[in-house]
Amino acid sequence: MQELTGLTIRTIRYYEERGLISPERSDKGNRKYSFADVEQLIHISALRQDGVQTFEIKQYLKKRRENRQEERQIKEKMLQGQLNSYFKNG
Repeated sequence: MQELTGLTIRTIRYYEERGLISPERSDKGNRKYSFADVEQLIHISALRQDGVQTFEIKQYLKKRRENRQEERQIKEKMLQGQLNSYFKNG
């Protein structure tokens, strides 16, 4: 993980403790980092280098997740409308 992100294990654990990342765990409790986790760690690192505090990053990530969920819901409604229209007229 250090090689991919340029972060120390201690820093990665700190970000996990602060709730900025939450990697999956194996049955034995080992962390299993996804590609998305690596991308997020790199993003967090860039924000920290810009002077953004961890609590601000947490708020930002929460808002970003909410926006993505909202976008998915809108897309699902649009698709459902298209399907309904297709089957209604088809």
